[in-house]
Amino acid sequence: MDEELKQKFLEFAEYLEDIRKKIYGILVIFCLCFLVGFFFSGNLLSYLIKFFNLSNASIVSTSPFQFLDLAMSVGLFLAFICCLPLIVFQLYNFTKEGLNKRERRWFLLILPLSLLLFLVGFSYGFGILYYALDTIAGLNVSLGIQNLWDIGKFIYEIFLTSVLLGLLFEFPIVLTFFVSVGILDVKFLKTNRRVAMVVMFVITALLPPTDGVSLVVMVIPMIVIYEVTIIINSWLFKNKKPIVMDVVSI
Repeated sequence: MDEELKQKFLEFAEYLEDIRKKIYGILVIFCLCFLVGFFFSGNLLSYLIKFFNLSNASIVSTSPFQFLDLAMSVGLFLAFICCLPLIVFQLYNFTKEGLNKRERRWFLLILPLSLLLFLVGFSYGFGILYYALDTIAGLNVSLGIQNLWDIGKFIYEIFLTSVLLGLLFEFPIVLTFFVSVGILDVKFLKTNRRVAMVVMFVITALLPPTDGVSLVVMVIPMIVIYEVTIIINSWLFKNKKPIVMDVVSI
């Protein structure tokens, strides 16, 4: 029995060693990216403040150690963003032997597409905040309110909105996956348009900025993407029926 266990361990030892090396490599890259983000965070923060060019607002620090906290947050964010594609690629590399040719092709198509959608959503959120923050600052001044914005909350809300909007732009891939495996079908997406739009409005309303104009501007591209997703899935899975419906009918 001990010999059998030993033999099985030796069979998996090579794979375990390979996994250990890959994890170690990812951790090294994570640490290097963190250090780059940490030490260059001052340049990034200075660029952001100049980019938004808020003449009606003063960005202030409310704590002696606030910049240190921001530098660590920037380092962690940069490290995570840089390592995420590498982690996904290593997962694909580890599981590709168990995938057929069609599944490999889909994965290699979805990976860059998901990255592109995230970047588009992130950039779009960043652009909305560029105009929204300047408008809000000008409105406050017109009401006699002085704008003293905490730099921590300022940076946090910018990246929170941009990152979450980038993730929301990934939902076409999720819907396409559900249709491809038979959980949903195109008819379901069409008949539940209104529900989907309500969900989009509710989720987007939770993100800053909270004014009505920014809300509408953020939701419109998501509605367009939803409609494009329906068109694409109508072409890809024209005659596919959802498995859930088949189970229910049985």
